[in-house]
Amino acid sequence: QVQLVESGGGLVQAGGSLRLSCAASGLTFSRYAMGWFRQAPGKEREFVSAISWGGGSTIYADSVKGRFTISRDNLKNTVYLQMNSLKPEDKAVYYCAAGRTPGRSPYEYDYWGQGTQVTVSS
Repeated sequence: QVQLVESGGGLVQAGGSLRLSCAASGLTFSRYAMGWFRQAPGKEREFVSAISWGGGSTIYADSVKGRFTISRDNLKNTVYLQMNSLKPEDKAVYYCAAGRTPGRSPYEYDYWGQGTQVTVSS
């Protein structure tokens, strides 16, 4: 079955960096767009970034543009999210997702990981 496993979350001070990884199995990874979403306590899941199947197209939420970078390695079946200049408001559980198009809506994605916690201290 399809599995998406996130890793790389943790506790970091404001201004610091983290790199999230999402390893995929059970699907033809190179045929799927990949997205990152996040959910803070008491809030809805929100879009962070997405990348096309070939990596040639990327989109970002305005709140992370210029600070976060999404990338993928189709040989390793892995998508990454490099997060720099982290802010306390970036604290959330981060989820990766696989879908047919690199969209902003969670409904465009078919498969989801379990999430990894990111905490940013001020």
